[in-house]
Amino acid sequence: MNNRQTPLKADLLQTLARSGPITFERYMALCLYHPEHGYYMQRAERTGVGGDYFTSSDLHPVFARLLARQAVEMWEILGRPRHFTWVEMGAGRGLFARDFLEWVKLRWPEFDRVLEYVVVEPGPPVQARLGVKFAEAGLQDRIQIAATLEDLPPVTGCFFSNELADAFPVAVVTRFQGRLKEVYVHAEGGALVERFGPISSSEVAGAVARYAHELEEGSRVEVSLAAMQWFRSVAEKLARGFVITIDYGDLAERLYLPERSAGTLMAYHRHVASADLYTAPGEQDLTAHVNFSALIDAGKGKGLERTGFTTQERFLMGLGEADEFRDLYGPDESEASRLQARLQLKRLLYPEGMGSLFKVLIQHRGVAAPQLTGLKFQR
Repeated sequence: MNNRQTPLKADLLQTLARSGPITFERYMALCLYHPEHGYYMQRAERTGVGGDYFTSSDLHPVFARLLARQAVEMWEILGRPRHFTWVEMGAGRGLFARDFLEWVKLRWPEFDRVLEYVVVEPGPPVQARLGVKFAEAGLQDRIQIAATLEDLPPVTGCFFSNELADAFPVAVVTRFQGRLKEVYVHAEGGALVERFGPISSSEVAGAVARYAHELEEGSRVEVSLAAMQWFRSVAEKLARGFVITIDYGDLAERLYLPERSAGTLMAYHRHVASADLYTAPGEQDLTAHVNFSALIDAGKGKGLERTGFTTQERFLMGLGEADEFRDLYGPDESEASRLQARLQLKRLLYPEGMGSLFKVLIQHRGVAAPQLTGLKFQR
């Protein structure tokens, strides 16, 4: 499979032959964010039936509806400010934004009047596609699209991401012959291959020492310095309010375990997972589980306090319990549609699937010990 050629692979083979190997972190960054050939920088749909994987927003609007319920509570905890900004980072197909705004308008008109919705999306092709989608939904005047966090003023409200933190490049570190080594990507015989080399930076070494210091011989761990830097940037933009991060992963002590000795890196293409990370650079998703301990520390270093950490199952159960998940049904839905909705809800909550694999981290600034309904069942 490694002989398959893609435009990015051709570029990489030429560059590596001329300039020498690069770290896996650099390789992954090019695979995902190369300006022309990067996976996330192209026009193709990446989620849903026609994409490579499903997100919670692809399954049913209830995901966004329950998050809207949490947003209203956050607004109330903040004292009902005259402007509440919801910043969605990594909007995908725009389904979450559409479902969130439509439900807020229907259920909470007072909140709707103060709500400002911002999408942060760096890729121009994706920005253009989202602009079309929002216009088709009549939301072009309700949603601002920003290219970077730096484009935003200080925010009172909430920064939200769902399956974004896993999309940042990672360095891969292993213990080889008793010493820590980093994975590099070489060009050999017309193929991309792995070789071990020295640790590329003191930051990578420090992260391994902090979060995976008992790394055994032959085991691998991933370190995402980019995710930590992104999170610090988010924290710097939050004047007052909350940050919600939803993704698959765990705290370091439950992530770096002997049973995960091969690490968590995977490639996804057409809903099929693969351990071959070099088959189709630029045309398959590369992703690793999120170290939530690193995000907690990154936020803490910028003044964020930890509100809570729980599973997606417990978070959604907390939000839906009070009204017995009435947010599951839109106006005038048929019984067949309601049945389908209940089946999709089970996928979001099922402990053996998304319900326990996905975690929810909430942090806050400028409010004393907030009690959030979504965290009522956290352990």
